[in-house]
Amino acid sequence: MKHGVILFGYGLLFGIGLVVAGMSNPANVLAFLDVAGAWDPSLALVMASALATLGGARHWLHRNTEAADHEQDTGATPAAIDTRLVCGAAIFGVGWGISGFCPGPALVGLTAGLAGNYVFVAAMFAGFYLFKRFHRSN
Repeated sequence: MKHGVILFGYGLLFGIGLVVAGMSNPANVLAFLDVAGAWDPSLALVMASALATLGGARHWLHRNTEAADHEQDTGATPAAIDTRLVCGAAIFGVGWGISGFCPGPALVGLTAGLAGNYVFVAAMFAGFYLFKRFHRSN
């Protein structure tokens, strides 16, 4: 229970950071992606703070759980970069660039009541369902 509360706190902190930084607004995200025009680097700062938050959570988990100790002992290796990974990353990037929505900010943006958020989140969950239904992992 204690771990869940702490991790919920990290997620809540990240969500609040997205709202404060304006990243639940797709116009701000699209401004970051417009490197040839009126580029807005503020999303890079949000990404850096997200990585710092993740680093803090991982550090805390690795210090306080036996599962993390076991994970380190197994010597797990990262997955290879293959066609599926590259295609998935490309689909994600194209979707992000077209819509201005990323999954985290879109979920946070549901509280803003913007119709685009609801459409995006519905499509995202439909994609999750279709992937699970039609994709058989190796």
